[in-house]
Parts: sequence; structure tokens; C-alpha cells
Amino acid sequence: MTHDHDLVLRPTEAQTAAALNPPAGRNGGDLVVETLAALGTTTVFGLPGQHALGMFDALRRSDLRYVGLRVENNAGFAADAYGRITGEAAPLLLSTGPGALTSLAALQEAAAASAPVLAISSQIPTAGLGGGRHGYLHELPDQSASFRGVVKSVHTVRTQSQIPSAIEAAWKSALTAPHGPVWVEIPQDVLLAETSIPVVTGGDAFPEELPPRVELTAVAADLLSRAERPAIIAGGGVVRSDASGKLRQLAEVLQAPVVTTPGGKGAFPWQHPLSLQSWIEDRYVTDFLEEADVLLVVGSGLGELSSNYHTFKPRGRVIQIEADLGKLESNHPALGIHADARLALQALLETVGEREDVRAAERVSAVLAKVADRIAAQELTLEQDVLASVRRALPADSPSFWDMTILAYWAWSAFDAKGPNLLHSAQGAGGLGYGFPAALGAAAADGSRPVLAVSGDGGALYSIAELATARQYDLNVTWLIVDDGGYGILREYMTDAFGEATATELTRPDYVALAESFGVPGVRTSAETLETDLAKALSEPGPSVVVLPAVLRMFAPTHLG
Repeated sequence: MTHDHDLVLRPTEAQTAAALNPPAGRNGGDLVVETLAALGTTTVFGLPGQHALGMFDALRRSDLRYVGLRVENNAGFAADAYGRITGEAAPLLLSTGPGALTSLAALQEAAAASAPVLAISSQIPTAGLGGGRHGYLHELPDQSASFRGVVKSVHTVRTQSQIPSAIEAAWKSALTAPHGPVWVEIPQDVLLAETSIPVVTGGDAFPEELPPRVELTAVAADLLSRAERPAIIAGGGVVRSDASGKLRQLAEVLQAPVVTTPGGKGAFPWQHPLSLQSWIEDRYVTDFLEEADVLLVVGSGLGELSSNYHTFKPRGRVIQIEADLGKLESNHPALGIHADARLALQALLETVGEREDVRAAERVSAVLAKVADRIAAQELTLEQDVLASVRRALPADSPSFWDMTILAYWAWSAFDAKGPNLLHSAQGAGGLGYGFPAALGAAAADGSRPVLAVSGDGGALYSIAELATARQYDLNVTWLIVDDGGYGILREYMTDAFGEATATELTRPDYVALAESFGVPGVRTSAETLETDLAKALSEPGPSVVVLPAVLRMFAPTHLG
């Protein structure tokens, strides 16, 4: 009896001839880029460095497109966005020591947001590893230890023969649910040495699927079918697993209202009669979810933002579908189902019974009306007008990338993403500087539509060097900078807590003049002209900057006084 795994793939005569006569002039770096190409890579991000030169020289001999950013952390954000937009593992090529460590904040965001980033770093020569010689430039006692608590998996290479398998294993890890960043490191001498290893031509790194356990979906389907007031929280896992269509089907079968988390933006149609939109930080919505007798949480760990800062206390049964085992029931007791969102929703669709609930849409409308009345009572017309102007100016199929800024906090709750995988922010780890470099990565993934980046002036200063990247590669990104003279959200937090703010005011450049010095068109706008100026910038090819001088305020999501 022959099993599939007993079959051996025999090379053709042409493959054998090619393997026996590899081209001259190749090094370990060629094995890196050949393996990436064999796995389906077309674009890589990064920044060269002394120990990584063998890898970067090999790019010259490959068909891979290289997008080089000016700061490693920004290169990590660009790779993160490329991975989110394409669903592919995005290679990030880095040097040793300072270059590698500078990417850590971006890799933390990728880990928190489950973005598949394949970081490949150089290392000091093998003679210095494991307690050998010391004093190499960029040397760390244990470089991989700096990443082990951040990434999904670490893969170390010490010989050229290990390169294809290590990269293939890392690729598979990055793309196995839950997606995430992975780390590969290769010593300088291994990358530089000539190689006689045959050209890498094949790769098999299909990620393993994560189906739900049948007995658990049977219980979940029974609970949902018999529920009197079911509700659904949809998180980023729904977007990443391309399950928004199945989510909508299930919600309609159950007549269950749906709210999306900041990471799940666009997972459910904004104007659907069952849509609570994404007002997950509003107390009226939190109260509504607490009253559900069966609450289905799909693709969310119910972390700080998704639980209204841990004030959410569900009173009914909770069913949690989550691909990240560490997040399963980590914040609330539940019927925990460790599974990919798409496969679990499909299993529920096949087993759940249809519910009739003529009042479900009416209850949703009542909650949204209360939310709208609360916002209206806070005299926040400027903020609502600015957000509405951005929405009207941005084409419906264009993705947007938001830094940690007040307008982004509004967008988490009040912005219609128009579809899944179109609105992304740094809400996973919450670091500054995400918006613009991430938008560059998205534009590298798909140049057929404009991409919007939104930053405050504080976050913009983290990313300003990437105006050179945008110009060099002529990337189709419009960068909206809301200039309020400092760290606006921190100013608001400190004033509320202490009566006055400290260390929040910033000297900053003339962003329009600065953009133009990079050869990037810039315009200073106002709240009244924002829609026109932003639409014009988005409609013209290549990079552009729109600066809005404005001090925006946050809405209060709960009762005032």
C-alpha cells in the first residue's frame, strides 16, 4: 500500500542538468532570494547594512522588486501593510544589531495585528557566535533573544544548506492562522560565501488549516439557534480569513446584530439593518452587548479596545472563535473554539437553525440613535465634518492607514470603511509612525488605486524621511497630516487627568514646504476646503501631502458629568 507521503518527486532531465551545473557567481544571499521567489514573493522591503550586503547583492541577480525605506521600523510597517493587503508573507530584509533592533516596534505591531511579515536579518560571522570571538560591529550577545518575545517563531541558520528550509518553515509559520511576524537570521559569512548548492526552484509552504472541533460547533449552533437576544462581535480575524461574506450570512440567518472592533472594520456592511457599526467603545453599545443572552465573538481576543477598556461584563453565554490559542478565553469565560474564523463560520452556517426576530433591526436603530444623540450633545461639529470630508474624498475601494491620532480614534468608531481590509491602523500595539510607511507598503502591493495615510503632526515626525521613499518609487499615496501643534491625544489625556499637559507641545516644520523639498506636492487646507483638496490630491498619480491645521477633540463615549 502506497501513501501520499511515501511518494518521491523525481526531477526531470532538465531539472537534473540544471542542478548539476549551477551558474557561477552565486552566494548564500542568492539562496535567500531564490527561495523567496520560489515561494511566490514578488516584492521585498528593507534597508541594507554591512553584514547583509551578500543578501542585497543577490537582489541584483533576481527578479524581485526591492522597496527600500529610510528607517528599519518604517520598512517593517510597510511590510506589515503589504502583508495585510495581499495576505502573503511580506519579506523584510535587515542588517544586524542596530538595524535589526530598530524594527522591533513594527514587528510588535505586526504581531498584535496578525500581519504576516517575514523578517530576514543578517548576523555577525559564525566565528563570533556562541561565545566565540567578540568585538564585531553590531554584535549582540544573543540577537534572536531580542525578538523571541515579539515574533511568532525564530529560525536560525548556520550553514548555506539550511537557508531554503529555514525560510520555507518561517514562511509557513507566518501564514498559519493566526498570521504573524517571524524571524530568520543568517550570519554574514554564510551570506557572502560562494555556493555550489543548486538554484532553488521549488517551495511547498502551504500553511496548515485550523478547522473547528465538530462537537464545539454543534454546541455553539444549538446555543445560537435557541437564543432570544443573540449578538455578534466581529474582530480582525474575520477580515484576515476573508470571512465577511459568511459573517453576513450567519447574522441574517440568526437575525443577530453585529458590531465590529477597530481591527474588524469593514467586516460587516455599515448600513446593514443589523449593523451596530463599530461603536464598540460607546457605553450604549456595551450595554446592548451585555444584555445578549448568547454573544458570538469571532476573530477577537476581546482586548482593551474591544472590551471598552475592560468595562464590558457579559451576562449571557459567550462563544469565542479565535485562531490565537493564547487569546482564547483569556479575558472572558466562553465556549472557546480554537479555529480560523472562516472555517468556523462555515461550520455554524451548516448547522445553525434559522431565527425569526422582527425587532432586531428596530433595537439596532434605537441604540444607534442614542449614540448619535450623545455625540450631537457634545458640540463636536468640526470633528464630524472633518471625518465626513475624508470619507467623501476617499474612493470607496481605496485603503486607508491611520496613525495613533485623534482623527483615527474617531475613525475606529465613526468611519465607514466601505468593505473589509480597507481601513488599517496601529491599534494593535499602538505605536506612533505607522500610517505613512504602511500606506507606502499598501501602494507597493497595489498601484491601481490611491492610498490614504492619516497622521497627526507628532506621528508625522516619525515618518518624515519616507517622503524620499514615496518620491523615489513614485508611490500613489496621499498623506493627510492633521497639525495641532503637538501630541494631541496625550495633551487631552493629561489635561483631563492633571489639569494641564506636560511635554506635549512640539516645534515642527512647515510640512508643505518640507514635502515640496522632497519633490512631493503639498497643500495647506482648512476644514471647509478639505474635501476638495483631498479629493484632488488622491486623484493625481504619485505621492502628495495635505496639511490640515486643526485642534480636534475626542468624543466622550459615556455619560458626561
